[in-house]
Amino acid sequence: METQEQPQYINPDITPETNPTTVNGVGTVEVAVKDELPKLPPASMSATSTQLQQISDKIAVFLARLPDYIGNFFNDYKPQITTVALILAAFISVKLVFAVLDAVNDIPLFATIFELVGIGYATWFVSRYLLKASTRQELLSEINNFKNQISGKQV
Repeated sequence: METQEQPQYINPDITPETNPTTVNGVGTVEVAVKDELPKLPPASMSATSTQLQQISDKIAVFLARLPDYIGNFFNDYKPQITTVALILAAFISVKLVFAVLDAVNDIPLFATIFELVGIGYATWFVSRYLLKASTRQELLSEINNFKNQISGKQV
């Protein structure tokens, strides 16, 4: 594999006679003294640092007061937040119940068995409590006792 030689560009105006800083026909670069280099004006560090300090102070104050802001927001809108949370919980509960019922309904024979159990219980309830007037009175007294126990009134 051949190595390719990089072409060298030499300024034809500069000859070893006119440029005393050449060595074997190759020009050398003169290094300027450090004090002679052009300098950029110094950036004002105080202006940028004070701006950054002000921004960081504002962020720190905001983050320090954030729990108070959240607490005040919750206290101001507590009923509305509670209502929204209850609505979301009810919606999720209904979706979960429907998903469980759909999963159970997909199991073969379970839907039929549940229907037969429901029909059997409805038949027993009608025959036990609703056919005779005396059993209807018994059912009514049991319902009233249950309502009194829930409301705190003992009879």
